[in-house]
Amino acid sequence: MHNPTETTFAFVLMPFSSDFDDIYRLGIKDPADDLGIRAERVDEQLFAGGILDRIYRQIEAADIVIADMSGRNPNVFYEVGYAHAKDKLCLLLTRDVADIPFDLKDRRHIVYEGSIQFLREQMIENLAWARNEIENIRRSRIRVQVQEIRGDLERTDWSATAKITFRIDLHNDSDLPSAEIESVYFYTGHKWRIRQDERDSPSTESDVPQYKWRYFLTCPVKRLQRTGWAQLRFEARRIVAFKSRGDALQDSYQVTGRSMIRLVTDNGMFDYEISIDTVADEVPF
Repeated sequence: MHNPTETTFAFVLMPFSSDFDDIYRLGIKDPADDLGIRAERVDEQLFAGGILDRIYRQIEAADIVIADMSGRNPNVFYEVGYAHAKDKLCLLLTRDVADIPFDLKDRRHIVYEGSIQFLREQMIENLAWARNEIENIRRSRIRVQVQEIRGDLERTDWSATAKITFRIDLHNDSDLPSAEIESVYFYTGHKWRIRQDERDSPSTESDVPQYKWRYFLTCPVKRLQRTGWAQLRFEARRIVAFKSRGDALQDSYQVTGRSMIRLVTDNGMFDYEISIDTVADEVPF
């Protein structure tokens, strides 16, 4: 388990090419330094042994893995797969959105289109978020991991309703029990009908300025024992088109945005941002 005062370490994966030197130095390392995060590439480190073994060990040691997917470099793709298998918090970067594989598009990513200044601004925002996530894990001993955000569409002759299914895992990777979970809230920007265990979840206006609504969720456990695991399952429904108001009923709708899970514990409140990017479409029977 990390000490809360420990420096956050970000390991950077990118092609071994001078074309990426300014991107790394100005767009990644400098903003990381400004936030007190230690960012390194493997070519900056002194080590003995094979470079692949070193990369794997550094991925395992990292709090955050930053990967530039530009050009679909096979080594970077393989290393990102290894980082995901190790459940690492990953920030993906690319010059071209087409370089992000379809099954990773719901992961947090930055499309900088060759602009180092834009990348720098986005890295400051995203690294601040990542550092907060790491500190939450260190203090609460609870790691929140999105397992599934799946979109479906229910359509009648008069309306279309998006249904988003969530599966969110809670992990305790430490050798000590987690903080005791007193309540769980799910925050959204728009009014949704949230259902859990076939019941509507109570809702009220948000107490967090960037969101409009919050919903009460039932957690299956009060505390995660060492190396413990639990899962939150719920669904969100919202009418996205009404024929009576002139909306064209489509076969699919893109649902994007940010939401938040708040865990209220006996050791404080911990907020985990959830990025949503899915398609609600009809599934023929």
